[in-house]
Amino acid sequence: MTASAHDFAFQTIDGEALPLTSFRDKVVLVVNTASKCGLTPQYDGLEKLYSEYKDRGLVVLGVPCNQFAGQEPGTEAEIKDFCETRFSVDFPLTSKVDVKGDAAHPFYKWAKDQLGEPAEPVWNFHKILVGKDGAAIRAFGPRTDPMDDEVTGAIETSL
Repeated sequence: MTASAHDFAFQTIDGEALPLTSFRDKVVLVVNTASKCGLTPQYDGLEKLYSEYKDRGLVVLGVPCNQFAGQEPGTEAEIKDFCETRFSVDFPLTSKVDVKGDAAHPFYKWAKDQLGEPAEPVWNFHKILVGKDGAAIRAFGPRTDPMDDEVTGAIETSL
């Protein structure tokens, strides 16, 4: 049984290795994202959250996913360009992965094991908060705004 999010790795949107150990001693908000979703404007809130808290140890990690109504059809290069030009995204993005089902990225399977059903994404912009020690802390549904007091409060407590 995997004990920590730090046991997993993604690839960056540029294809480089992205071990979650690189975020040891940081709080990480992992968010599955999509460019063509009604919730896509949450990129603004995620970027604001990252700007406000990154110096205190928060990382927002965007995880593009095309599992919900095909709302992330682009290539990694197109996704990166969209995020940077439309929303000035400065936080790290991973390559596109599945976040639920049999082909889900291992991090998402682990998070569901840790937090139960609330950790399984039901739509784009689902959020999973991971503590400095790599423990899964809490999941937030897609409609929970990144700047909602519930999210910022959980981040404040974790920092």
